[in-house]
Amino acid sequence: MKVDMTVNGTPESHDVAARTLLVDYLRDAVGLTGTNIGCDTTSCGACTVLLNGESVKSCTVLAAQAAGDDITTIEGMAHEDGTLHPVQAAFQECHGLQCGYCTPGMVMAITSLLKENPEPTEEDVRVGLEGNLCRCTGYHNIVASALVASRSPEMHR
Repeated sequence: MKVDMTVNGTPESHDVAARTLLVDYLRDAVGLTGTNIGCDTTSCGACTVLLNGESVKSCTVLAAQAAGDDITTIEGMAHEDGTLHPVQAAFQECHGLQCGYCTPGMVMAITSLLKENPEPTEEDVRVGLEGNLCRCTGYHNIVASALVASRSPEMHR
């Protein structure tokens, strides 16, 4: 079946099997591999992307379900001039990653969280990230990254 959507501001149209997951569509059809495949069971959040601005685990969405929608992946977060998005910059500043495998999903989940709650507490961030797992950091620097990003003027526009 033919699936059309906008990915990181670019129209995409590909023929895929009806059962193709959004994560596979993004990685295989579109060629954007920043969205990671982790558990295939919706437990880890490594595949989190923004679907019309809301975070979703792309291993739980069929590409056909996202037809006509606007998808943002980690590759679409930085500004056109290469300047990092505030959440990406905060991860860099606060050392919010170690191996980096969960980082794309964490960045996407935090971006959505800060859109919904622009001034979260530490507890708000921890609760908001419950569906995203990190096996390396212990979450302290990830939470710090979210809090630093929340103070960015760009996040309040």
